[in-house]
Amino acid sequence: MLRAATALADQTGLRPGASIILSKNLPVASGIGGGSADAAATLRALNIFWRAGLDDLALSRLGQSLGADVPVCLFGRTAHVRGIGEHITPAPALPDIGLLLVNPGVDVSTSAVFSKRRGAYSLPADLPAAFETVASLTGFLAHCHNDLLAPARQLSPQIDDVLADLTRQPDCLFASLSGSGATCFGIFTDVATASAAASALKGARSDWWMHAGKFLTKTPPPAEDP
Repeated sequence: MLRAATALADQTGLRPGASIILSKNLPVASGIGGGSADAAATLRALNIFWRAGLDDLALSRLGQSLGADVPVCLFGRTAHVRGIGEHITPAPALPDIGLLLVNPGVDVSTSAVFSKRRGAYSLPADLPAAFETVASLTGFLAHCHNDLLAPARQLSPQIDDVLADLTRQPDCLFASLSGSGATCFGIFTDVATASAAASALKGARSDWWMHAGKFLTKTPPPAEDP
């Protein structure tokens, strides 16, 4: 967040200052873009608060200088991302689903995962115009592959435990690794079944971080000038 604020100040030549308080509720180095989202929120908020006047493209380019995931966090809605994060388009329409995020309490370095990865990358997925049902979405994902899964599992074998526990849940329709890990996700038909799975897992895995919720598929309203 400090880097984001400094980058925006340097870009615009502004030095008005700000007081920022961060309440961190996500695991650190967990493959779900927590730090990138914090940086994106900082850029968005200070661009408004300082009346810097940067448009979305300028903010995205500035965000890319901070990290590959920052532009998609600035995009702020479900997206199809290509390249190293610079090519962003809206994702196909998705059904409402429940998600369960599970982290076994280990930090995974993204750079270490990429350094350990070998071989060619998977070909880009040919996305449909829309996923009408949860079954169509999970069926599509079953034929996709996270190229960072194998090296992440080597660095953090606990990922195997998380994926095994998720897939054992009777209502889990699909489970995989998020980004470079170690957070994994399970897809459920709704929030209720995702929450029930979280409760079941917490009994045996009380030291794991978990969060069940709804996958937001709608575009959020634009930020307003305070």
